[in-house]
Amino acid sequence: MIASVAALSFALCSCASTEQPAGGSAAGGDAPRMTQQALNAKPRTALRQGGTLNWAIDQYSGQWNPVQADGSEASTIDVVKALLPTFWRSDAGGVQTPNPAYLSDVTSELRQGKQTVVWTLNPKAHWSDGTPITWRDLEADWRALNGQDPAFRTASSNGFDQVESVVRGQDDHQAVMTFREPYSEWQAMFNNAGNAPLLPAKYVATPELFNTSFKSGFPVTAGPFKVERMDPAARTVTVVADPGWWGDRPMLDRIVFKAYDTGRMPQAFANGEVDYYNNGPNTEGYRIIRSTAGAEARRAGGPNLRHLVLNGRSPLLTDPKVRQALIQAIDRAEITRTDLTGLDWPYVPMNNHFLVPSQHGYQDNSNGLSRFDPDAAKASLDSLGWKLGPSGVRTKDGKELALRFVAPADNNLAANESALVTRMLGQIGVKVTVQTVPAGEFFDGHVNKHDFDLTAFALMGTPFPVSNSISTFQQDSGANWSQVGSKALDKAMAEAAKADTVEDETAALNRADAEAWEVAGLVPLYQRPAIYGVRKDLANIGAAGLGDLVYENIGLLK
Repeated sequence: MIASVAALSFALCSCASTEQPAGGSAAGGDAPRMTQQALNAKPRTALRQGGTLNWAIDQYSGQWNPVQADGSEASTIDVVKALLPTFWRSDAGGVQTPNPAYLSDVTSELRQGKQTVVWTLNPKAHWSDGTPITWRDLEADWRALNGQDPAFRTASSNGFDQVESVVRGQDDHQAVMTFREPYSEWQAMFNNAGNAPLLPAKYVATPELFNTSFKSGFPVTAGPFKVERMDPAARTVTVVADPGWWGDRPMLDRIVFKAYDTGRMPQAFANGEVDYYNNGPNTEGYRIIRSTAGAEARRAGGPNLRHLVLNGRSPLLTDPKVRQALIQAIDRAEITRTDLTGLDWPYVPMNNHFLVPSQHGYQDNSNGLSRFDPDAAKASLDSLGWKLGPSGVRTKDGKELALRFVAPADNNLAANESALVTRMLGQIGVKVTVQTVPAGEFFDGHVNKHDFDLTAFALMGTPFPVSNSISTFQQDSGANWSQVGSKALDKAMAEAAKADTVEDETAALNRADAEAWEVAGLVPLYQRPAIYGVRKDLANIGAAGLGDLVYENIGLLK
């Protein structure tokens, strides 16, 4: 039996429940439910052929391989989804169905007591250089992503590390995948909704190829669009409808992805420079969208998370008890309220790392660490030897407890959060200095290099509760930005991955959540509203919830 539950699987982005938290107030109205979408969904017959879509992204990537450690970033994945194969389509509730453009059939069954998935490929599917897509591509991806060779710098090995073999089936268009241990989320494999498209064997066969082939662009594609131009100076990627595409013809002629600092996106939208952008919880941006002629805000309750990160390998933060004390001194309810004011969204902090408020199985497993308790934080730091000095800053062994909060420029959320954290931690004797960096350098130059003590950004979710979450929390994972973990946390996540039922998976996730509070590296703030600015005449694009965008169906109304 395959477990299915909507939770969090993440990609980075610098970009709810109706229950009121203690001491807080709810925004007007209820948050849109997670299973909703706001896409202006229309049949292809209602759209006109042709047109260009200008799409704002928040980074021009230095790595276009989305499963490489430096490529697991939301704007990168937005581009990738137009160009690389996804074997699945995800609906508003996260239910997966095979994408017939790539799969003729797929089955999961037991063979000799082992889970076996048989992938039967569409024989028409091919890479843009004319090479057919075959079982060898699946085999090469497995070898690159199974975690056996650390020279492959992967963002995640989830699921692939449970596979013991991938062999040819009845012909080159069939792959037989045998699992060493059951893997409940096998549908996250080769799935853009899980941020893991299929990559070509020719360009991932060795660590050097895997790590470098996609650094400056796309050596080949196999999607409804192909690359027309990549311009790192202008920070744009232009893709055009691929005449060699064997599926439904794209309704649009062209998509131009334009990288902007997130703070500039609302005005660029109002000026007509872009037609679509991810506003997230930007209050001023939300106001601008609603006041822009011919535009609308499309909203849905997505599986997305705003969070703080404490770097557990920073010299002053290696002790988990210190990190726990800092968490207790941060009023997450105030951060949530000030971040979300004016968005008609409930001011509800998240108290679970994997499940959002009102979601099945959501509960607080923090053992009190989720409570704002500065007195407890002070007492804990005192007991750890961090004593308040005459300057008002705590010291130990001659060193001040002085931390650096790295924040992207022109980002109102990061500015608010860094200012509040500076004040809150200052009240318990912790000195925080805010370092503002160019938004385009935030991930590549700082987050991915662990060059921070504290930082904040969003994680954009998918329908899969375990797949990418494992890499976020697993010890020594390339996507573990806090660089902390534990054997108990790894074990609980592994148990969630092997669960036979929704209830077993949820129970394992809650055990993992309790351990995540203990290691105190990633601190959830709130469910991030999925709010997009969109031109009204655009269809099949907007807030997808747990679903995915079908790029060939995005178009302009007749």
